Order: sequence, then structure tokens, then C-alpha cells
Amino acid sequence: MDIQNFIMSEGIKIIAIFIAAFLFNKISRKFIAKTVRKAVRGQDKEAEKKREDTLIGIFSGVLRIVVWLAAVMMILPIFGLDVGPIIAGAGILGVALGFGAQYMIRDFLAGLFIILENQYRVGDVACVDGTCGLVELITLRKTVLRDLDGIVHHVPNGEIKKASNLSKDFARVNLNVGVAYGSELEKVIEVVNRVGQGLADDPQWKNLILKPPQFLRVDDFADSAVVIKILGETKPLKQWDVTGELRKRIKIAFDREKIEIPFPQVSVWQRGK
Repeated sequence: MDIQNFIMSEGIKIIAIFIAAFLFNKISRKFIAKTVRKAVRGQDKEAEKKREDTLIGIFSGVLRIVVWLAAVMMILPIFGLDVGPIIAGAGILGVALGFGAQYMIRDFLAGLFIILENQYRVGDVACVDGTCGLVELITLRKTVLRDLDGIVHHVPNGEIKKASNLSKDFARVNLNVGVAYGSELEKVIEVVNRVGQGLADDPQWKNLILKPPQFLRVDDFADSAVVIKILGETKPLKQWDVTGELRKRIKIAFDREKIEIPFPQVSVWQRGK
């Protein structure tokens, strides 16, 4: 009978606390999302959305932990447990574990600066301490990357010494092409520029290209080729697609114009002849 009375009286309170915590989390997430989307402003809509999603995920995650901890603290007294000693014990335990938790604190501080400084966002492609991939998740403690092989890497934020964002604001086509020493260089330059401009004018590609790929300079005199550098600008994350298409079109144009792309060769003279 006592159990039945407890369930009827206190059980309703517990359910009400859980429902209130759930609804508060849901409403708060919408409020956070609305506030962040108003506060974050930028010229690039895609970059703006990436930062918004990252900040919403961080703030919502922190608030969720706080709300559920508060809900648990409200439920414990219903079962006759005094919350005061638990909080005091948690404080003493926190001090005792403080020295052991220094790496976690370091991760949290590093994660906070990553977010505030907008170093990279969810959806960006970044290289973090030599590991490159798509940023799938950023928390205060770690960054999660997925590389081209589909492997997921979890990197503690405190371990990050160098982070390179490959997709912020714009990206570059940076291509070196070797041509034979016997090629007419002015003709090579004219063909390369024509192909780059044609790619930028193509309806299928023009929305991805900010500056047409064009001849920049003679970059090197290699053993078997004169190496020329081609440079252009694309929208973030589109540099690989554009560069691949550019390689294909340059090869077709060079074949048509009889411009040789050489391979390493060795000349051999027989002794005595």
C-alpha cells in the first residue's frame, strides 16, 4: 500500500520533472537556434550556416547537461536522499580529481577558443595535426574528422597544435603541368589560358569558379619538362572537382595542339660509337 501511495504521489512528481526537463530542452534548443542565427552574420551564406550549426550544437549540448543534472538533483530528495552532502562530496571529489583532470580542462579551453575564433566549423574540410578530413562534430572536448577512406578520427582539442582549414571563404586550383622542352611556350600559355577561361564560362562549372584558372609562371626546369604553374580560385570544397576537370580538358587540348606532356627519359650512348 505504501508503495502504491508513493507511486501515486511521488511518481507523478518524478514524471512531471522529466517532462519539464524534456520540454525545456526542446524549447531552449529552438531559442538558441533562433538567437544564434540572428547573431551570426556573414557574406557567405554557406559559411554562415556552418558556423551557426556548430554554435547551436555546442550551446545546446552544454545546456542539455545542465538541465538533466538539475532534474536529477530535484528527483533525489524524493527518494529521501539529501542533496547537500552529495554536492559537498562532489566538490571535494572535484578538487581531488582536479590534478588528474587537467588534460580535460585543457581540451575544454582549447575547444572554446576553436569555436570563438571560428578556426573551422562542422562541414569544413580541415587538417588537424596531420589528419585531414570532413569535420563531422566539434565539442568542447574533441573534434571528429572523417577522412576519404571513411575512417573517423577523434582528436582531443588540447592535442591540436596546428589546424589548417581547406574550405574557408574560398579555395584555389594550384596545378603544375610539365611540357616538353621543344614546345613553343607562348602557344602553351595561350592554350592553357583558353582552356581555363572556357571552363569558367561553362554553365556546368561557372558557378563553382571565382577566378578562371590561368597561367601564372614557369615554375621549374625539370629533368624532362618545363613545369608551368596554373592558378585559379573556386568556392570552398570545389577545388578538387574543378582541378580534375581542368586536367582532363588540358590533356585533350594538348593532344589536339600536338603539345607533348613528357615522361622521364634517359639517353644512352654506346661506348666507342
